[in-house]
Amino acid sequence: MGNNAILLNSIEKRFHQKQVIAPLSLEIPKGQLIGLLGPSGCGKTTLIKLIMGMIKPDNGSIQVLNVNVPHKQLLMDIGYMAQSDALYLDLTGKENLHFFAKLFRLSKKERAERVAYAAELVRLTDDLNNKVMNYSGGMKRRLSLAIALLQNPQLLILDEPTVGIDPVLKKEIWQELIRLKNEEQKTILVTTHAMDEAEQCDLLAMLRNGQIIAFGTPHELKDLYQAQDFDEVFIKAGGDVR
Repeated sequence: MGNNAILLNSIEKRFHQKQVIAPLSLEIPKGQLIGLLGPSGCGKTTLIKLIMGMIKPDNGSIQVLNVNVPHKQLLMDIGYMAQSDALYLDLTGKENLHFFAKLFRLSKKERAERVAYAAELVRLTDDLNNKVMNYSGGMKRRLSLAIALLQNPQLLILDEPTVGIDPVLKKEIWQELIRLKNEEQKTILVTTHAMDEAEQCDLLAMLRNGQIIAFGTPHELKDLYQAQDFDEVFIKAGGDVR
């Protein structure tokens, strides 16, 4: 059990009588880059909110980093990037980064170092003194990703991190995610629609109607379903033809 970053045990969630997460169990090992794939409305964001402890399951239990969710301690250990950017538009990029760095109780020296690292990683160093209200959609996504990396978390949970980001920067961000996993042994859970991103994950969990319909390495899944790509895997595993 100690080798799992996330352990979901028969969790369920309903909203207004609609079953959004069906009984679902999943073990996510530490030090892996995991992709959560599925169409809009399949329950990806709900699942992430459950893992984060933002909402409670109706049934079942969730452990993250061997701690039962929700738990205050986990806020320091998880870097979270939501699907919608939660930024202070009337502050500059730099002020946003320092504001969030202070929440993590980093020392002044650590704050300066982590802000510089995160801004450089997402190529925002030259725009840090501009107000976020003047940022493009892609720049806001990049700033949100920088905030998720600030406290040097053990676990990164990124909900559609590269939506609206240009292909060159997208490639660089993925290279950094892979480096963080390989060199710093971080566990990274990413939701994505993009098949080229799915290819780079160690493990893929395919979600449909709140259920995991397929789980394995990209190679295993293509092999198992004799599929050319993940769209085909998804369909053959019982997903919608959409």
